[in-house]
Amino acid sequence: MSTSQVPDLKPLRLKKNEERRLKAGHLWIYSNEVDIETTPLKDFEPGTNVLIEDCRGHAIGTGYVNPHSLISARLVSRDPKYALDKSLIKHRLNIALSLRELLFEKPYYRLIHGEGDNLPGLIVDRYNDVLVVQITTAGMEQQKQAIVDALEKIIKPKAIVIRNDSPSRKMEQLDSYVETAMGELPDSVLVEENNTKFEIDVLTGQKTGWFYDHRMNRARMQHYVKDKRVLDVFSYIGGWGIQALTAGANDVMCIDASQTAIDRIHHNASLNNHDDKLASVQGDAFEALKSLRQERERFDVVIVDPPAFIKRKKDFKEGLNAYRRINQMAMQVLNKGGYLISASCSYHLGADQLRDIILKSSRHVDRNSQIIEQGHQGPDHPTHPAIPETDYLKAFFARVLMN
Repeated sequence: MSTSQVPDLKPLRLKKNEERRLKAGHLWIYSNEVDIETTPLKDFEPGTNVLIEDCRGHAIGTGYVNPHSLISARLVSRDPKYALDKSLIKHRLNIALSLRELLFEKPYYRLIHGEGDNLPGLIVDRYNDVLVVQITTAGMEQQKQAIVDALEKIIKPKAIVIRNDSPSRKMEQLDSYVETAMGELPDSVLVEENNTKFEIDVLTGQKTGWFYDHRMNRARMQHYVKDKRVLDVFSYIGGWGIQALTAGANDVMCIDASQTAIDRIHHNASLNNHDDKLASVQGDAFEALKSLRQERERFDVVIVDPPAFIKRKKDFKEGLNAYRRINQMAMQVLNKGGYLISASCSYHLGADQLRDIILKSSRHVDRNSQIIEQGHQGPDHPTHPAIPETDYLKAFFARVLMN
């Protein structure tokens, strides 16, 4: 990495003692922590690189600013010599790549995970020679071409897709758009995970088309499903259900609200020669579970991996009730001694709270629960130890027993 001196950056000064959290390891600066008398936020253009200073004018590091966001700045480097540019992006990209190449034999993984890889506001998922990029902050948006250039030089992909349609961009006052930034997208994009193949849609699918964060949990799931009947609720395109068939499940039923997802599930089942063992239900998960219970359908393993029911703090009460309902209903279609795999991607729902939901749900249906394993997001989704928000995924493997 070059050690050339960074051009002079406009300072962003903090109030007295507001540097403590940054010095302890955090990367975010909130608007109420900025000394707006000395460095008014309104004087900064969104995405501008800045020199972050303590109240005495001593440099803490460099970052970028957005006066329109509650998180008004993000620290990028603790060395004032380095600002966010193509050189720094390439350096951090190489560090992230070395970890993934150590962990995974094939090039299917999350390559950049925002703050966890010290590139706040940037997500990159790799599907062999196709990369899908999500930019969520104004600072990273300013570096879009530098990001594309760095990825092209280091990874040498056939195509780079920009999926800048995340709702979080609204908080940064950024436009929503999807584009192919480099190369030509192939007719089909494949993912290989746990000895199973999936064809995904990187242009219109959810997020970047796939959810790598549950990779390790889906691998653990395979220990529980051999010769079993499995129900996969909130299936999306079959990540859990089809991998259960790969692991020897007798048959799998998938539930999803989207007919497009259901069609993709069957296509992916055919890719793996499992179409004869797969059934599907298109519709609301709660209504589908209610119908299955009324029809006295029973399963040996039920997987509940819903979308985030609690996206914001104000959603907590309603979301908590939704998690309780879905777990209770899942247990009601379980055979005696069956296994529940219950997951949540809601940061605002803690692991202890999900564990408590499993306990209370089992008592509500007059059963006992036994926690066997606890899963987390995979190692290609590293967490930042100072930022709890980066540690969002949890999964419990529970055995649900009769009294």
